[in-house]
Amino acid sequence: MPTPRETREQIEHQTLSPFATKSAHTRGRERPEPPCPIRTAFQRDRDRIIHSKAFRRLTYKTQVFIAPEADHYRTRLTHTLEVAQIGRTIARALRLNEDLTEAIALGHDLGHTPFGHAGEAALEAAYREFDPEASFRHAEQSVRVVEVLEKEGQGLNLTYEVRDGIRGHSKGMEDFPKEAGPPPVTLEGAVVMYADRVAYANHDIDDAIRAGLITPESLPRECAEALGDTHARRITTMVSDIVEHSQGRPTITMGDRVRAATDRLKDFLFERVYQAGSIGEAERVERVLRSLFCFYMEHPDQVPGGAQTAGDTRRLARAVCDYVAGMTDRYAAQQFLQFSLPRRWWPVG
Repeated sequence: MPTPRETREQIEHQTLSPFATKSAHTRGRERPEPPCPIRTAFQRDRDRIIHSKAFRRLTYKTQVFIAPEADHYRTRLTHTLEVAQIGRTIARALRLNEDLTEAIALGHDLGHTPFGHAGEAALEAAYREFDPEASFRHAEQSVRVVEVLEKEGQGLNLTYEVRDGIRGHSKGMEDFPKEAGPPPVTLEGAVVMYADRVAYANHDIDDAIRAGLITPESLPRECAEALGDTHARRITTMVSDIVEHSQGRPTITMGDRVRAATDRLKDFLFERVYQAGSIGEAERVERVLRSLFCFYMEHPDQVPGGAQTAGDTRRLARAVCDYVAGMTDRYAAQQFLQFSLPRRWWPVG
């Protein structure tokens, strides 16, 4: 009698699109493991990500707005869940592998810094002070989390397809289609790349309106005409367009009109929300992360694995970068206060 995993793999072969990635055909893991009798390889990856420490920390990492007083602003975790939901919807409609899509989506932002966009820029600047050739990209850091940092340096040993999708998900300010860097090797990875843009382009508008940075009327007129004038209508239009133009094809794409409007909406957010936020807030984030970075460079014993890198500036800077990138907003703030305030301000004993 076939195992539940084998039955599921047979169902995939019978029902999924010819362009879908079949679990039984995974390129495998860096360290071979016996297959699970119940779960497919991609189901197993999804579960490992959900149970990781890095995934739990997303609850307390900023998406856009740092330490908001209201309860309904997105965090990095809620963003991740929205990407997974949108990704699964697209994958199911196209008969792609939903488990692979979900695993990539749940892991795509594990390497994001505290304090959102401002934190990513500030951490890279601090890192480059000690290693001028270094760079920090959250997609690459997310891969590093699952390959190296989780489980006390053992990593999660995920499949090639999940790691590739995590690495290739981010487009930054780039328009569609993706040109900078290699695209994901699977259609499921491409689905997550689009789902990420659909999710943040809409929920960041929602949060920016709630914060008073923009109004519904300030959105570009051509975007409202092409996509709709509400949160739900915009998402429905984008998802429907992706499905319509990708159905039965070996690629994931949008139609010209919706793609242009989506890119324009992204540009609007960078201009009016991400780059036009509080200058004072960005300066505070830079001060906190730079101070933490410098402190840990001077005190390697405070960094996991730092003592082993003493005397090697580049290796130590890499360890410090990993440590600070993994912090939540509140932990980074607590550490900054603890290490930056004069010792006499703290109670003794």
